[in-house]
This record gives sequence, C-alpha cells and structure tokens, in this order.
Amino acid sequence: MAERFEYQIESETPQFGEYFRDGEPPAEGGLWWHLDAQAPLLEALRAIHQGPASAVRLRLWVFLTLMALPEGRWSRDQLNRHFHVLHDDALELALRRLREVDLLVWDAGDQHYSATPLAQQLLGLLAPLTAAPAPDDELATLLAGVAGAQQLGTLQAGQLQSLQAQLTRLNDEFADAIASGSEFRLRKARGRFERALGLVDKASDALTAIIRGAENRNDARLERLARDLGLAQARLLAMASQFNRALQQADRQRISLGSTGITTTDVRRWLQGQGALERLLDGAFSTPVSPVFVAQHELLDSTEGEFERLKPPSRSGEALPGARPAPPGRLEVEDFPPELGVLRALLERWRDDPQPERPLAPAVLGGGYAKAAYRAQLLPLMGDPQSADLAGATGELARQPWRARFAVGQGPVDDPHVRWMSDGRFIRLDASLQPATPPSDEPAV
Repeated sequence: MAERFEYQIESETPQFGEYFRDGEPPAEGGLWWHLDAQAPLLEALRAIHQGPASAVRLRLWVFLTLMALPEGRWSRDQLNRHFHVLHDDALELALRRLREVDLLVWDAGDQHYSATPLAQQLLGLLAPLTAAPAPDDELATLLAGVAGAQQLGTLQAGQLQSLQAQLTRLNDEFADAIASGSEFRLRKARGRFERALGLVDKASDALTAIIRGAENRNDARLERLARDLGLAQARLLAMASQFNRALQQADRQRISLGSTGITTTDVRRWLQGQGALERLLDGAFSTPVSPVFVAQHELLDSTEGEFERLKPPSRSGEALPGARPAPPGRLEVEDFPPELGVLRALLERWRDDPQPERPLAPAVLGGGYAKAAYRAQLLPLMGDPQSADLAGATGELARQPWRARFAVGQGPVDDPHVRWMSDGRFIRLDASLQPATPPSDEPAV
C-alpha cells in the first residue's frame, strides 16, 4: 500500500480522498472544511516551500522583504535597486514564482508590481520568521495570537485548543523533569517554567475577557474551551511548589569536597564545560604503575599481626577496696543577711524598755535603700503564727512581742538614702502591759 502511494506521488498527483478508506474525507470533520476553504493559501505555501532549501530561502527572503517595503507599488527599477545584491536571473526566478501563485500582480499599464490580499494572509503566517528566535517562542506565539484575536473579535476555537495542547505538553515536560531528580535538568526546566509562567500570567486578563465574551454571546463551546484553558493554567501554577521541593531535595544531596568549598555540582558543571573529556587523561599514564604481588598466606599473617598489635591489653581482676571511715565534716548552712540580726538585737534592747510604742524609722532606716527595704519586708514576720514555730533567727523574730503598724500618712525622714517614708510605729504586746479582765457580776461558786 505504501509503495502504491509513493508511486502515485512521484508519477501523478492523487486525489485527496484516495488517502481515506472510504474514498473521501469525513464529512463531520470541520478541519477538513477549513483546509478546503484555505486552498489558495495552502497552494501559495506549497509553491514557496517547494524545491531545494536554497531556493526556498531565496523566495522567503524576497517575499518578506517586499512585504516590508513602505511603498504599496514597486516598479522593476525599484526592485532592481533594492535587490542589487542578487543576480538578475535569481530575482526574476523568485518574482516569477510569486506571480504564479497570485502573491504578486504585474500591472502592464503602469509597469508596477503590487501585493495581493493573499500575500497579506501569507505574511500573517510567516511573520514569526522575521523575529529572532527566543526561548519559549512557541508559547509566546500562541498567546499573542489568542490575545490579539480576542481584541479584534476574531477568536476561533482552534486557537484555544492549540494553546491548551501546548500548555499540556509543557506540564508533562516539567513533570518529567521533577520526576527525574536531576539537578541540572531541574534548573534548566525551572528557567523555562518561570518564563512560561510569566507569559501565561500576562495573558490572564485576555482569558478572563474571553470567558466573559463567550458568556455574553452564549457561545458554550468557546466558554468551555476557555475554562479548560484556565484549568491548564492553574495546573501550571501549582507546579511552582513542586519545583521548590525538588530543588531543595537536590540541594540536600549535594556533597562538599572537604574544606575547599567545591561541591559535586561544581565538578559536574566543570566537566560538562570541557570540550573533550578524553584530553584530561593526557599524561596520566606517563608514570608506570609498579604492582606488588603478595600471596594470600602473607596477607593473612599480616592481618592477624595487625589485629594483635591493635588489640587492647586485658585488665586483670581487681578486688574491691576495703571499708574506710568517712572523713570528718560539718554541715554548713548559709547565713542570713546581717540586717536580720541587727533588727532582732534592736528589738531585744527595746524589750527591756517599758515603753509600749516605738517609731518604725530607727529600726528600718540605715545603711542604704536596699537594706532599708529588706528590713521593711521583715516586719510582717513579727507575730506570724507559722513562722513562730521555726527555729533560728526567723522564728526568734516572729516570736518578738512587737507588732508593726503602718499609718495612712507619710512624711520626710532624716536619712541620706531615703527621703520619704510611711508613718508607723512598733506596738508592744506583752501580757504584763495588757489591761486586766473586768470582774464578772456572777458570784463565784
């Protein structure tokens, strides 16, 4: 079957329907109908791209240069001056092919060439050839076509399908790079991913406008394709976190070579930058290798001797030490601050004095603000029932017959460190100074 078609293609042009099993293309295929409607444009493409590669480049260069000229019509003299670098035969060959496919029209009356509407359509198809190749050019071209068609109101469903297919291919490509775990492949795909993400993000407004326009026109198919395109865009955005996790995993697997600061990534990048790796071995075998052959018994004896040399010496059994008396010692307890003893001694001296009240200031002030504050904090201990059962200086202070009573008023005091203090007094609570119990009216029995 293949030989028959090859023979037909070489000998004569077969009919389009002969390639199908039913003898004709499918009637429900909308794409076939569009191809039939664009038959002149297809014929122009075939005519320009037919023949050797050099002839195809010549026709493309002449055609694109003509369509870029600012004049609408060109005389033959103008063309000869503009294409002075070409031989006359080469220029005539290219112009004749363009005339044969109705891309150029020669007006014999005015002696001018002019471009046809078909040439303008063909220029729209070949316009990407006039720009320098850029990374992710295929996605940028599709996005530009969709955004421009949306602005002009000429958007077709096929344009959205092509863009969605390209996004799906990019998604699969990035997923394969993540699954590979290769750091270099991940970083290369990450750059391509960021550029694609930037292009898709710029086209988000156009996608929103397409969805709204389809809703207003009740174009269900176009709306469905636009929403599917939005889902493909969302899947592409979701891969950013996957790239970050994969790169972090690759960073954890990176190994530093000693204290040099060089990692395995640096070594791999350096090796990839070498033009010929085999040249790195130049001179590596200039020094001959001198092998030393040792019998297996000698190796075994040397190993056993090394083990015996490195074997730790065995420790002989030692008896437990005998009983010994404990060394003499005493329990040292941290002493209280001296202010507590000074306050207690002062209260003891006042105890011999029959006066029932004493001012607080002489007992609290003296020695600085910190010591005065500490003595003031000790005053509530006097008369405390829980502290009175304790042994030591704290218990003795709690068992003092004095009680501190602070007044509402405040006033200045004569002290170099404290200038103002609450009024208060010590009140003595000895049983001998308390009033006697009044006699009862009831007679004693």
